[in-house]
Amino acid sequence: MTDTVSGTTSDTTNDPTTATPGAQRRNAAPAAPDATANGAHALLHTLVDSGVDVCFANPGTSEMHFVAALDGVPAMRGVLTLFEGVATGAADGYARMAERPAATLLHLGPGLGNGLANLHNARRAGVGLVNVIGDHGTDHVRLDAPLQSDIAAIAGSVSGWVRSTSSPERVGADAADAVAAAHAGQVATLVLPADVSWGDGGRAAAAPAPSPREHARPDAVRAAADALTSREPCVLLIGGDATRAAGLAAADRIAAATGAKLLVETFPTRLERGAGVAQAGRLGYARDVADHQLGGAQHVVLVGARSPVAFFAYPDRDGDLVPPGARVHPVVGRGGAAADALAELADLVAPGTTARTAPAARPELPTGPLDVGSTAAVIGALLPEGAIVVDEAVTSGLGLPAATAGAPRHDWLTLTGGAIGWGLPAATGAAVACPDRPVWALQADGSAMYTISALWTHAREGLDITTVLFNNSAYAILRGELAQVGVSGYGERARRLLDLGGPELDFTALARGMGVPAVRVRTAEELADALRRAGAEPGPHLVEAMVPPLVA
Repeated sequence: MTDTVSGTTSDTTNDPTTATPGAQRRNAAPAAPDATANGAHALLHTLVDSGVDVCFANPGTSEMHFVAALDGVPAMRGVLTLFEGVATGAADGYARMAERPAATLLHLGPGLGNGLANLHNARRAGVGLVNVIGDHGTDHVRLDAPLQSDIAAIAGSVSGWVRSTSSPERVGADAADAVAAAHAGQVATLVLPADVSWGDGGRAAAAPAPSPREHARPDAVRAAADALTSREPCVLLIGGDATRAAGLAAADRIAAATGAKLLVETFPTRLERGAGVAQAGRLGYARDVADHQLGGAQHVVLVGARSPVAFFAYPDRDGDLVPPGARVHPVVGRGGAAADALAELADLVAPGTTARTAPAARPELPTGPLDVGSTAAVIGALLPEGAIVVDEAVTSGLGLPAATAGAPRHDWLTLTGGAIGWGLPAATGAAVACPDRPVWALQADGSAMYTISALWTHAREGLDITTVLFNNSAYAILRGELAQVGVSGYGERARRLLDLGGPELDFTALARGMGVPAVRVRTAEELADALRRAGAEPGPHLVEAMVPPLVA
């Protein structure tokens, strides 16, 4: 671990096979010390020169020299968030769409702690970001001030790379190493002591070289091809970059030629969908659904996906979803070149074939009171071309995949790590990354409250985000989980912990209070009118859709 007391520099990695050492930087001489440049300037120049030019920030006293340095490095865009979990989730959403890292700026260990849930989601998604954490000045640490904590220990739970920089002369090189680790798909946490930030003699460093990606071994491809053509029941489970159009096309060719069941991991990092894109169903979140999808398989071929497991332990049920006796054939890991591996497989088992793609099709606009089905139909009927959908709708979104399958081509981002409070922040980052594309945040009410302050950043930055807030006044998914874990006959005291009523949450008032125009709707007609208005006006909007809970 990093010794933040002595200021020694070391790496901590959760996965030694993907750690990115400093030797992978370009073989260029480091910039000469500049007596006029402090450590913060050197850090910012290194980040910008390395292609990291957006920083989602919630700073404090220890980060003030970083903040001040922004005026001298205008290429770095600073985006203020009102909560650290918004900053970290925004960096995740940005990287998914920009395909390069963003930075965060957080205040000491407690600030980092506030951002941990969405750093967990980024780690599980294989999303790289540069997480800059301000620290006390090195001489101040010995005093054990009130905000003193073990930052490296906190960061280590979600980071693949951790380092505390020891001097202004080192900060540029350390920042370059952090960017290299982020490009390799890791959360890279750089701890920046305040005296290193304000100290003179900062050195900017050369941008890192791209990290090599894992490619499938020929023997792994051959073994998968043998399984797929064995005429035994087979599931092809894909993830990583295989969920983009090229990977989906290759996977569809394989499935069509071999009869394999094609599934995408439950929560893909980024899924391309819509008319003209090959279709693939997602592995179900609910245990019974996943068991049905995988049941009877004798082979499970993994391309860019992990071996399937249940999200939680349930009484008297094995958490491993692979059917008993089935063989698992890993081809390439989640961060590897999964689309390339699928192309190789397709050429082996389905030479000369072309993929089947989704036809253009939209649901008819429904009428009457909103429910889960009619809300999904309205969204499917009106989803704009090139939309980025950020999905944290939870139970209220179960009808969305079918309703949007033939909508104009779009990207779908999902909650990879399962830590709720991700949707509104991720939409923030996606909109900053792609200002020319509409972002639709499909958001459950309970998880929205974790990071509701993201709406303020939507308004401040003028982001083109339309939030559809599904208000069912319940943690409906937890009502379902009560039955899954075998609880029956629960009473009013238990129900109150799953009920969001009394008082009723008013999301239109919350949104308007943060500068976002908002309207509450109860019918399909009202929802359609509200979405049309939002699409015709610049900036963010929130539509609060009042729907009954799927689980009573």
